[in-house]
Amino acid sequence: MKNAQTKSPPPSFSEAKNSRQKARAAGMDPNRWYVVEYDSAVKKGQVKEVIFSNTSIALFRGEDGELAALRNLCMHRQLKLTHGAVDKCTLRCSYHGWAYNREGWLEDYSHDNFGNPLIKKQLRTYPVQVRYGLIWLFPGEPELAVEQKIPEIPELTGTDTWANFAVDYTWRTHHSMVIENICDFSHAFLHRKYKPFIDAKLTHHENNEDRVYLTYDAYMAGGRISGIFVDRKRVNTRSIELCYEYPYQWTNTGDSIKNWSFMLPIDERTTRVFFLFYFDALIIPLISLKTPKWLTQMVLNIAKPLVFKPILNEDGVALEAEQLGYESYWDAPPIELNPVVPLFQRLTARKWENHLERAKTAQVGSPN
Repeated sequence: MKNAQTKSPPPSFSEAKNSRQKARAAGMDPNRWYVVEYDSAVKKGQVKEVIFSNTSIALFRGEDGELAALRNLCMHRQLKLTHGAVDKCTLRCSYHGWAYNREGWLEDYSHDNFGNPLIKKQLRTYPVQVRYGLIWLFPGEPELAVEQKIPEIPELTGTDTWANFAVDYTWRTHHSMVIENICDFSHAFLHRKYKPFIDAKLTHHENNEDRVYLTYDAYMAGGRISGIFVDRKRVNTRSIELCYEYPYQWTNTGDSIKNWSFMLPIDERTTRVFFLFYFDALIIPLISLKTPKWLTQMVLNIAKPLVFKPILNEDGVALEAEQLGYESYWDAPPIELNPVVPLFQRLTARKWENHLERAKTAQVGSPN
């Protein structure tokens, strides 16, 4: 290998020679729904910037409470609209006060004594939905938003929902590395202090065009704090199901402890990850009583900063270090002992390749 300080950067997707290089160069198919923010984080009259694969989007909530998402660019002087302000149900640019409605049309320009702007073009808009306390955005072709579905989580819908919480991180790492981290349980040493899983053994795996499903035998929640609240008599904590269901990931422990992970690719080496955990019940230590929902929620709120966030912080440190390592040693021979890791990489690469093929076909077929 060349010296790490003088060598060329990692290969592009078309130049990649193996599944790891292809996965690390792959984007994420925009024709899916992606979590971009918490519903509670965008108040009435507030605008926020969200980024999907280097595309800046202005997400705002009108005074009527409805959300909208526009291309984050005023057509006048190309300022970001997120520098501006929400006015009733429009978004005004901070410079000259030009206001765009939810459909992306210029609705008001506030200085008509200088004449009418010759703008007949609509700003791009993006479909938006709210589910599970999260804001979902569809960055691809709007007409495909109806075909693609947001994951169904029955435990978090209706009146009898499970106790839950969400937490997010923005890591300087590629999204494919995140998927491998949260699906590959061979890194227990990293979490030796908190012990979320111990002695994991891969017992089954299968894959198709859309997902990689796997199971481990493992001792789950083995930490000093987390372990005392798990009802091991009622819940099977000796195994876990995981699935990379492109572009999402979920886990299931004993049909009682579940999680979804949603990746938001910001750029080629930055990913925001939303983790959504939900539990049907815990136990009260010493007396082994199943907790009611309100008490389960209270315990989870306490455990979030004491257990879950420290574990995920450890993952973040490792992933950012892995990103730097890959950028320096991308041509090192891949060494993977877990047979599912190449499957994750191939699925990521295949979905991106499919997207590129569709985009190329659409471009060739479009009128000049």
